[in-house]
Amino acid sequence: MNGASLAGQPILILPEGTLRQTGKDAQKKNIAAAKVIADSIRTTLGPRGMDKMLVSSIGDVTITNDGVTILDEMEIEHPAAKMMVEIAKTQEEEVGDGTTTAVVLAGELLKKSEELLDQNIHPILIAKGFKMASTKALEILDEIGNKIDINDDEGMEKIAMTAMTGKSGETAKESLAKIAVQAIKMVSENGREKINKDDIKIEKKQGGSIDETELIKGLVIDKEVVHSGMPKRVKDAKILLIDMALEVKSTETDAKIEITSPDQMQGFLDQESKMLKEMANKIIKTGCSVVFCQKGIDDIVQHYLAKSKILAARRVKESDMSKLAKATGATIVTNIDEITEDDLGFAGIVEEKKIAGEEMIFVKECKNPKAVSILIRGGTEHVVDEAKRAMEDAVLGVISTIELGKVVVGGGAIEIELAKKLREYADSVGGREQLAINKFAEAVEIIPRTLAESAGMDSIDVLVELVAEHEKGNQYAGIDVIRGKISDMKELGVLEPLKIKTQAIKSASEAAEMILRIDDVVTAGKSKSMPSGPGAGMQPGGMPEY
Repeated sequence: MNGASLAGQPILILPEGTLRQTGKDAQKKNIAAAKVIADSIRTTLGPRGMDKMLVSSIGDVTITNDGVTILDEMEIEHPAAKMMVEIAKTQEEEVGDGTTTAVVLAGELLKKSEELLDQNIHPILIAKGFKMASTKALEILDEIGNKIDINDDEGMEKIAMTAMTGKSGETAKESLAKIAVQAIKMVSENGREKINKDDIKIEKKQGGSIDETELIKGLVIDKEVVHSGMPKRVKDAKILLIDMALEVKSTETDAKIEITSPDQMQGFLDQESKMLKEMANKIIKTGCSVVFCQKGIDDIVQHYLAKSKILAARRVKESDMSKLAKATGATIVTNIDEITEDDLGFAGIVEEKKIAGEEMIFVKECKNPKAVSILIRGGTEHVVDEAKRAMEDAVLGVISTIELGKVVVGGGAIEIELAKKLREYADSVGGREQLAINKFAEAVEIIPRTLAESAGMDSIDVLVELVAEHEKGNQYAGIDVIRGKISDMKELGVLEPLKIKTQAIKSASEAAEMILRIDDVVTAGKSKSMPSGPGAGMQPGGMPEY
């Protein structure tokens, strides 16, 4: 980048090897990168969406059509493309589903903005129009949304099934949806608005079939019983949770113990085992029949616990300990001298089972568990992984429905209705912003268009027919992807949480506005130590690939 020249000498401001793109060139490059990302996952949208096979640099294979998983696995370098990945991550964290929708919508908004840039409309005006359109879209969605509450089991199951459709767990979606809704109802206290998704632990173990997936009124702990002499099954278990090491600690100061005779050595060992025996006796006296310890358990303590027929597990994860406390009603104890009977929790059955060749401890039949487990089964590792992702989408979908208490219909019906109302709004706004709002309305239609394409239908015919139906006042008309025709989505039970749509529109429009505002991209030159050449994930020119 050359500044003013002095006596014919150019003044260099940026170091050698730096690349700079300005104005339309910068915008075009950024938009192109974002469009590539959106197009790469567009085909995964909807029940008839295709899957992607992703092979990592070390050869790990992932097969999925979950937007955020795909973008996570792809090693994306381009800065504008990375912003698209952020959209998916935000959507995943906030709602848990609709990641593909959000990214595809952002890509389409940028594609439409490019058409406006070509007409010499200033990017700030386009961004302003998009902002107005997204604000209005959120108002419209809130008006269109139908109220629903946690006690509407049928409605909640429909939401869970819609979230799972298109994933490989779809074959058993009715039973999986029931499990998701039951789990949420158990951990929600009096149907409270905010449900913590961490209270529902989703474990996966390959083997069996998806139909064998079960809901456990309690927890599954991926640990085994520490001692072979301990019982493998305890009924009406009194559970003690300990967050301290059941071992003799070595002194923390650098103390030296000088032992001059074998008797002294024996006395030292006797003293140590006496301390450990006392530790075990204190636990036995509490009357507990199951012990979960977050830290280690010494062999001698194990021996005495086994003699008293107490089942014990050690090095249980902190997150599992807090879930066990919620499920069994136990208090996590940090000092065994002060345990009372009130600190103990209860479970109908605690047993060790071998699942797919690995031991797991099941804590079942808790009285009023505020933390539960779902154990996903499936034929192969990839099936189990995808079924787990489907279950996570279902659980998060239902939780976000309860949060806002509103649902909308799927199948592209809501997008057509939204586009129709945005066009009416654009006419009332006028000015150049009107053009941007109209483009926003067109961009929203990418969702029904993609659904039609993935079902093998003609997208133009479908859109024309859908718009005609909505003009007649049939706001629930959408694409029945399975049968390949236009149907009433409400009758088909295709329901989605309102939050999926509102969050997707918020993140997509904010990202599009941000990318539009960038008119200068300065890429630093490579440092000497960096590997060079196309194989290093950068093009020889110094710009990251996308």
